[in-house]
Amino acid sequence: MRKIPLRKCVGCQEMKPKRELIRIVYNQTDGTVDLDASGRKPGRGAYICRNVTCLTPARKKKALDRSLKTSVSATIYDSLAEQLAEVEPEGPDE
Repeated sequence: MRKIPLRKCVGCQEMKPKRELIRIVYNQTDGTVDLDASGRKPGRGAYICRNVTCLTPARKKKALDRSLKTSVSATIYDSLAEQLAEVEPEGPDE
């Protein structure tokens, strides 16, 4: 039996299987913060649940700023919220 990799959501602070979360990546070469659906983009990553509600506490606590070790602007948070809204219907397989 294979071990399931766990990651912590920066919003709700819950440990969940990696496949249930979405990776947010900061690419230092071009300075962009973006969603990484494949989980393979280069750069520093942080994980968040597939629902938009987890982005609100992460924004308040500046959790993405700390995890990605860069300042994340309000426009980036807004675009992440829009992208998460598109991904949201895809829930866990349970």
